[in-house]
Amino acid sequence: MNQEIIERVDAIRTRLHNAAYERWGRVPELIAVSKTVAPERVNEVLSAGVTRLGENRVQEILEKMPYLDASFQIDLIGRLQTNKVKYIIDKVGMIQSLDRENLAQEIDRRAQQHRIVMPVLVQVNIGREPQKGGVDEEDLFAFVRRCAALPGLKIQGLMAVMPDLENINELRPYFVRMRQLFEALRCEAIEGTDIRDLSMGMSGDYELAAEEGATIVRVGSAVFGSRA
Repeated sequence: MNQEIIERVDAIRTRLHNAAYERWGRVPELIAVSKTVAPERVNEVLSAGVTRLGENRVQEILEKMPYLDASFQIDLIGRLQTNKVKYIIDKVGMIQSLDRENLAQEIDRRAQQHRIVMPVLVQVNIGREPQKGGVDEEDLFAFVRRCAALPGLKIQGLMAVMPDLENINELRPYFVRMRQLFEALRCEAIEGTDIRDLSMGMSGDYELAAEEGATIVRVGSAVFGSRA
C-alpha cells in the first residue's frame, strides 16, 4: 500500500466532488493515466480504489499487461494506428480515441472476429490543432452516424485533449463547447449509439473539466507524481 498515492487520489476526488457535485449531482470517474509508470507502481492505485487505467501506446499496454492486476480496465487513450488494433482489441475495455473512418472500420472488423462489441469514444479536435487527432466539430454528427452503423463498436460519447494554454481560464470555452456537443449528440439519439461519457480534463485542468460537465477525467502526474 502506497500512502502517498492514496492521499493524492483522495485529494483529487475531493476536488472533483467540490467542482462537480453541486452543479451536476455526480462526480466524474477518475482514470489513472499510467503511461511510463512501472507496473508495480501502477498496481498501487488499487489501494486507493482506482480500477481504470489510461494508456497511450499499444506496445506499452502489451508489455505491462502480464504484470498488472487483472481487475484493472485499461482504456486506450492515445492515437491508434489501424495496424495496431488487432493487438489490443481483446485487451482493452474502451478505445477513447476514435478519430477517423478507416480506424472505425478496423475496430469493427477485429471486434467481430473476436465476437465482441468495443465501446468507443469519438475524439473531437476541439482546438482545431493540426498536430492532434480528432474529428472537427462540424463533421461530428455525420461521422457518428456512419460509425454507428458498424456492429462491432458502440459509440458511448466524446473525448477531447484540450489546447496547451498557459492561462487555464482560457480553456473554459473549450470545455463548455465539448459539453454542448455532448448534449446535442445525446439529444440526437442516433440509432446504435449510447451517449453517456464525456472524457476531458487531465492533471492540469481536471477541476475545470469537472465544473463543465466531464463524466471522466484522465489524470496521470497528479496521481503518480512527475514522470522521469
